[in-house]
Amino acid sequence: MSDASGSLLSQVRVVLFEPQDPINIAAVVRAMKNMGVRDLRLVRPVPYDLNRVQQVAHDTADIVEHIRHFDDLDAALADCVRVAAFSARRRAAKWSRLDPRRMASELLEWAERGPVALLFGREDHGLSNDALDRAHLMVTIPTSTHASINLAQAVLVALYELHVTAGDATRPMGRHRKHAPAASAEQLELTIADTERSLAALDFFRTRNPEHVMRSMRSLLFRAAPDAREIELLRAMAIEVRRSLDRVRRQFGAPPSETPPASTRAAGDDDGA
Repeated sequence: MSDASGSLLSQVRVVLFEPQDPINIAAVVRAMKNMGVRDLRLVRPVPYDLNRVQQVAHDTADIVEHIRHFDDLDAALADCVRVAAFSARRRAAKWSRLDPRRMASELLEWAERGPVALLFGREDHGLSNDALDRAHLMVTIPTSTHASINLAQAVLVALYELHVTAGDATRPMGRHRKHAPAASAEQLELTIADTERSLAALDFFRTRNPEHVMRSMRSLLFRAAPDAREIELLRAMAIEVRRSLDRVRRQFGAPPSETPPASTRAAGDDDGA
């Protein structure tokens, strides 16, 4: 097997959200070894034995010894510039929904600009809406009417398409084609949070459902795919809205106040939900 370091595949992170079966973790490691991907991140996994994983997935010490654990999903995705979530669930928001082959082509283009992630959910219920909110792309594996696929099999399908699309696991990475790097998941989340605070400060949510509004905004931002400079500009604009409101309050002798995000207000607040 060729070493994936120095190829676009070295930018791929496999993220398993709350995996429940150690055998599936081992099978995912095997799939990663087969397809030249080495970075596995586990969010609140079931307890497992590293020795047992290596017994199931032979010759994978280079992957197993570098598995990283995270207490929350945002931390696991923070450095990624593009996140593709695998789910058969239908959503109301206008999310980009791709099959694995189209996903591979798009994700490898983003891999030239920074780390990218494949996100998979629990074996029993898949990914929650909150977890899916973190994804820029929704991926569905075409199946018959029986849509349930084993976790490790789904990972293998995704990695196979990436491996084939990359063409050669030892292909060197190209230079960045844009002046500004891609926006990270952390930058996107900070911008969304500041925008929500500013909309709340303007009473925008008085007659609107905050959760629906912000989910639509996520969909818009993820489809627009702003770079790091653009997303920081959007965040600065949102922050300036609150600063301007505070200046007006001070002008009329009222104390400035920091409005919390509408989605975190106590039940019963007049937010139009």
